[in-house]
Amino acid sequence: MRAFADRGEAGRLLGDAVAERVDGEAAVVLAIPRGGVVVGAQVAARLGAPLDVAIPRKVGAPGNPELGLGAIAPGVRVLDERMIRDLRVSDDYLEREIAAQEAEIERRAAAYRGGRPPVEVQGRTVIVVDDGVATGGPVQAVPQLAREVDDLVVLATPQPFYAVGQWYDRFDQVRDDEVVALLSGSVG
Repeated sequence: MRAFADRGEAGRLLGDAVAERVDGEAAVVLAIPRGGVVVGAQVAARLGAPLDVAIPRKVGAPGNPELGLGAIAPGVRVLDERMIRDLRVSDDYLEREIAAQEAEIERRAAAYRGGRPPVEVQGRTVIVVDDGVATGGPVQAVPQLAREVDDLVVLATPQPFYAVGQWYDRFDQVRDDEVVALLSGSVG
């Protein structure tokens, strides 16, 4: 399988694929920062849809923040109750960690949007975009994601899978100021 040249190419290809299925005027693109915003900007441009961010955060385990106990986003908590129980994570720790991640979501949203309100999603087709899915590897993640959405567009499920970046020729870190610039030209 050929890698994408960069996130821009991936976004253009994804935009073409999504355009076949969605009325762009009734859509809004919510991209997951930071790399997903580069991809999402191309999708939004192709559809003529507004671009905004969806900012999830991992709920890290005590002593090992990379081990996810779950994830949160505004109005959403998805927690691995079995792992929380097996690791004997206290309710106090869990609530402190969730509060810290909620504060980080608020900080990032304010920084990325520059004071603009979130794009209205009520009554619109919401397209959530990222630059790749690493959790469990793409082949395992696709059926899980498909159960959670009305429609799922996936450009590739490469195997063997080690990291999202291995499938891009260029996978530079995306800076916060790049996200701000992309959103300031598109949010509305």
